[in-house]
Amino acid sequence: MWGRKSKIKLAKIAKYKAGQYAFVSRKTKKRDRRAVYNIKINAAVRKHDLSYSRFIDALKKKGIMLDRKVLSKIAVEYPKVFDKIIEAIK
Repeated sequence: MWGRKSKIKLAKIAKYKAGQYAFVSRKTKKRDRRAVYNIKINAAVRKHDLSYSRFIDALKKKGIMLDRKVLSKIAVEYPKVFDKIIEAIK
């Protein structure tokens, strides 16, 4: 009467599809987290009259090699340290 729960062929297909969805979801989760990092950095940088893109460009030109995950954590948890980073790029 029902499909996947009683028919082996349909259960195998469901298992295969579940694996595909899990793979895609792991990639999507990483993408979403990176977007949140960028939003947090942008919010912290706007307080200092900078844009996100100019901030990242200035970091690269000064040779400050911090990834966006670390920068967002510093911006949220240690704003004084983030202020010093902004002073270093100006």
